[in-house]
Amino acid sequence: MAKKEAKILCETPTPGKEGTRIPQWKYAAVRAAIRKVVPRSEKGIEFRELAGLVDAALSVDARRDLGSVGWHTVTVKLHMEVIGEIERIAGAKPQRIRRVR
Repeated sequence: MAKKEAKILCETPTPGKEGTRIPQWKYAAVRAAIRKVVPRSEKGIEFRELAGLVDAALSVDARRDLGSVGWHTVTVKLHMEVIGEIERIAGAKPQRIRRVR
């Protein structure tokens, strides 16, 4: 019997919306890339830049095995909002995010 892959439940800040389970290694790789590219500054970065920056920050192997970088980036980003690692900058249009911790 094949060994089960460890997964992480990525919650979303949207009330009533169920979270998504992704493999732990994918979560760790994308989270590390997000932490690397999202600054703590007041200005933060535009959300629309995030997937491209994460893609560039991932290793060649992670990028090859991950699947959709954009989808995983959004999934992990939402979970990082829920746990308080990043936040949306209030009133910013288009959406901007920054690291909190």
